[in-house]
Amino acid sequence: MSSQIRAIVAEEKDGKIAGVLKTLSSADLPDEDVLVDVAYSTVNYKDGLAVTGAGRICRRTPLICGIDLAGVVRESRDPAWRVGERVLANGYGLSEEYGGGYAQQQRLPGRFLVRVPDAFSLEQTMALGTAGYTAMLCVNAIRDHGVTPGDGPVVVTGAAGGVGSVAIMLLAALGYLVTAVTGRPTTADYLKSLGATDILARADLARESKPMEKERWAAGVDSVGGSTLATVLAQSQYEGIVAACGLAGGVGLATSVMPFILRGVTLRGIDSVQAPMAKRIRAWDDLATLIDPVRLRAATSVQPLAQVPALAAAILAGQVLGRVVIDVNA
Repeated sequence: MSSQIRAIVAEEKDGKIAGVLKTLSSADLPDEDVLVDVAYSTVNYKDGLAVTGAGRICRRTPLICGIDLAGVVRESRDPAWRVGERVLANGYGLSEEYGGGYAQQQRLPGRFLVRVPDAFSLEQTMALGTAGYTAMLCVNAIRDHGVTPGDGPVVVTGAAGGVGSVAIMLLAALGYLVTAVTGRPTTADYLKSLGATDILARADLARESKPMEKERWAAGVDSVGGSTLATVLAQSQYEGIVAACGLAGGVGLATSVMPFILRGVTLRGIDSVQAPMAKRIRAWDDLATLIDPVRLRAATSVQPLAQVPALAAAILAGQVLGRVVIDVNA
């Protein structure tokens, strides 16, 4: 039996795409194997691009937006999933080719789903969401490279955003010294409360850099790209690694081969959308072990579904601090 659900739907009008709050029937959802009663979603930079139409994220319209969701299985034709199980989904084309998490219900392929770790509530799961999961992928890349807390400081760019905030929490929990880079001086106390040991102004890195500069960073988590990433590479220590996962500062990268061939620096791209299931499960299990729930709560706010369009614009303008959870039923 169909029911009425609210959703943020990307629609195209006069050549422009925008996400609007609409009431749909559950019968309008795609014919996929698992029906999830969605409890929470979240707001990421990519969501901002999709909902405002600033980036061509939705490859077809109309399409329910939201690259994350957490909820409970309501119906399942997939033997891997039982009614009542708590599940989450990140990436895999949600809000691009598949309907996403900004809806009270969603139908998904079973292969997209991950079981919510017992340590997390559904709200905490989306307080992390794609940003937290991506941050964990970055930190795991650094750990797998062999960088230890004794090797030197780790720099985190875009530190007051979602990926940056969670990366700081994770790195601090593992004992690393963290330098947080931000363009908002007022966030210094917030960043230190997450575990940052030093604060660096964005302008110190968002500039034209020399091919190589003084060695500073044993590793880096970069969600900015552009000139910021180029400077981090130029300042990386011998055999250092930079995990790059974002493009808020631009898609270009004006650098040279010098850091790579003279210092053996590794630039490790982090893809959260199509990451293999084994990496996803490892990341969520590690998050459950490392995240301090008190710090996570301090970095999180909860907003109703109707606020998504305004929040989408705010995150693109760099006005969102930390993590925003969307209560799709509020």
